[in-house]
Amino acid sequence: MTTPTPETTPTPEHGTDATPGTEWWRSAVIYQIYPRSFADSSGDGVGDLRGVTAHLDDLASLGVDALWLSPFQVSPQKDAGYDVADYCDVDPIFGTLADFDEMLAGAHARGIRIIVDLVPNHSSDQHAWFQQALTAGPGSAERARYMFRDGKGEHGEVPPNNWESVFGGPAWTRVTEPDGTPGQWYLHLFDASQPDFDWSNPEVREMFRGVLRFWLDRGVDGFRVDVAHGLVKADGLPDYTPPAETGSMGGEQADVPYWGQPGVHEIWRDWRTVLEEYDDDRALCAEAWMPSPDITAQWVRPDEMHQAFNFPYLETPWNAPALREVITDSLRAFGDVGAPATWVLSNHDVVRHASRLALTAENPQGAGIGPDSPGKPDPVIGLARARAATTLMLALPGSAYLYQGEELGLPEVIDLPDEARQDPTWFRTNGERYGRDGCRVPIPWTTHAPAYGFSPDGDTWLPQPEEFATLARDIQETDPDSTLWLYRTLLAERRQRHLGTGTLTWLNEYRDDIIAFRNRDLTILANTGTTPAPLPPGTLIAQSGPLTHNTLPPDTTIWLADA
Repeated sequence: MTTPTPETTPTPEHGTDATPGTEWWRSAVIYQIYPRSFADSSGDGVGDLRGVTAHLDDLASLGVDALWLSPFQVSPQKDAGYDVADYCDVDPIFGTLADFDEMLAGAHARGIRIIVDLVPNHSSDQHAWFQQALTAGPGSAERARYMFRDGKGEHGEVPPNNWESVFGGPAWTRVTEPDGTPGQWYLHLFDASQPDFDWSNPEVREMFRGVLRFWLDRGVDGFRVDVAHGLVKADGLPDYTPPAETGSMGGEQADVPYWGQPGVHEIWRDWRTVLEEYDDDRALCAEAWMPSPDITAQWVRPDEMHQAFNFPYLETPWNAPALREVITDSLRAFGDVGAPATWVLSNHDVVRHASRLALTAENPQGAGIGPDSPGKPDPVIGLARARAATTLMLALPGSAYLYQGEELGLPEVIDLPDEARQDPTWFRTNGERYGRDGCRVPIPWTTHAPAYGFSPDGDTWLPQPEEFATLARDIQETDPDSTLWLYRTLLAERRQRHLGTGTLTWLNEYRDDIIAFRNRDLTILANTGTTPAPLPPGTLIAQSGPLTHNTLPPDTTIWLADA
């Protein structure tokens, strides 16, 4: 075999994973917990904080460095907790502040950090501030905390502009004033129950500084910031119509008047100063759906956030040239501002990658898939590609995010009955978009147990499919070929070999459909094509699937150490 020619893509040098003083977030593997679907300790069918605490040993044995918890604060749950009514307390369906403190202490005792989800673009319409705004009326200080505007038309009957909600339908709702007359309109980029704050108001900024300090004082290690590319809207609120079939969070678009406005960076600089009041490397991670790594990297300049989700990577298909391009661009763009690249394949807003990577039709972010969707995935191909993609991802320098259940190879749940669906997208589009329920179904722990071990009484807020019986954690625990064993192997080797703080060196003399690179002492090969490829010499450390006749089959990734 011809000796491969290296082409080095530099990454920032910050020591090794084990070096004292290295910022943990530069190389951490962070596991997302969607609390309502993780583990239910109370039997009401909704996961809770005590359920998380009960499984901390399972998470420690998996080998993750931190947990990111989707919102568990007080909420009417119109959007599964992303509609917050009280930012400084726990919703009773998830437990109490004492339960949170117990979970936090248990995680820290196991060397696992905790990241809290914060939702600053909007609140619930049940938040005390919004209720006060409705009562106070036009022109009041209370209304100035939100985006209230007069309507157009002779009687104000036309919305202030033509913006559409991320969940479908108009982004404006008209209120009835205290005297009973039709009145102003308020902006809600998401559901009508989620009014947008006006971040030009100093009261809003000061309130959120207090929220940050509340959780930092309890000992949390950082925040994932929801809609971090939103918050600030363009002056004058100009009309805007998004392109057809675009992702709902704007990841394919630039120059959108409500995404990525320059003023958001001032907010994150302010938040960064709050975190720097605390020790132990507290971190901020941006959910910023922007069209390229270069634009996304603006959120992680030295005085802003520490990490930003790499959605261009998540949205890249299983295609070697496309993956090589986005990896190269990411390492360069994030490295140029001194930040780590991040890598992610699944979360609570996208089709699980065990299904998404085998779709054969367009599927914009947020649209979901269901019984009538075109191009539904082949589950065997989907799982093979998912395992291969994860094996590739966890070999990359930087920080990686995992979504609960992907370590079990869970697919998207496609055949949810219409009457079970709860995502606002489903209702606001009159069923034209299935939304995100399919990736949020409660995960299985035990094959022969009610709700597959999720809930002691068998209740689940979304129904689980029968196939979860074959994917439950207990049967994967004893199967060396299982996806759970693969994840454990990858995470252990990644940590031991300090891959998160390594340097990627491309290996060029392979077929175009092969991804090949070096990181520290490993050679990584991923076959995204349709025919097997020869294996180079080396000691096999990890493999996403079986090898055949000393070749690398399609949809397979391997890690090789020097012979």
